[in-house]
Amino acid sequence: MLEAFQSDTRAIEGLPIRLVIALVVGVAAMSVMLNMLSGVQGLATSELDVKPDPDVVTPGPQDITFTVVDHEGNPVEGATVVVKSGTADIEKVEHKKSGDGGEATIHLDPELGPNREDGTLVVDVKPPAGSSFVDRRDNTEILVVAK
Repeated sequence: MLEAFQSDTRAIEGLPIRLVIALVVGVAAMSVMLNMLSGVQGLATSELDVKPDPDVVTPGPQDITFTVVDHEGNPVEGATVVVKSGTADIEKVEHKKSGDGGEATIHLDPELGPNREDGTLVVDVKPPAGSSFVDRRDNTEILVVAK
C-alpha cells in the first residue's frame, strides 16, 4: 500500500496552481484595501506654523503680529496663538485668535533677566476646533535681544 502512494504523483499536480491562484487573489485584495485607505481624506492632517513679525525684538512694550499658516503657507483663521516665557520673560501667558488672513496681533512687554543679553519667547498655536490641523512641531520663537 505504501508503494501505491509513493508512485502516485497526481496529488501534487494541482498544488502549485492553487498556491499561485491564492497568491494572486491575496495581492489583489490587499491592493484594493490599500487603495481604499489612501482615498480616505478624514485621516489626513495638516501641520500649522506661526510666523511672528518681527521675530527679533528688544525689551519693552510692543505689538507683534503673528500669522498662522498651514503646511502650504495658506493663512488659517480661528487658531489660537499662545505666547509664554522662555529664556526671556513676560508677565503672563498671552493668547489671541487669528482673524482674517490668519493674523493675530498681541501686545507683549518682554524682559531679559539680569546679565542676559538675549532670550526667547515660546510661541504655540492651538488649531481651530473641529479642523484637521495639528501643531506637533516647534514653532518659530521670538528672539529678545538687549538694546
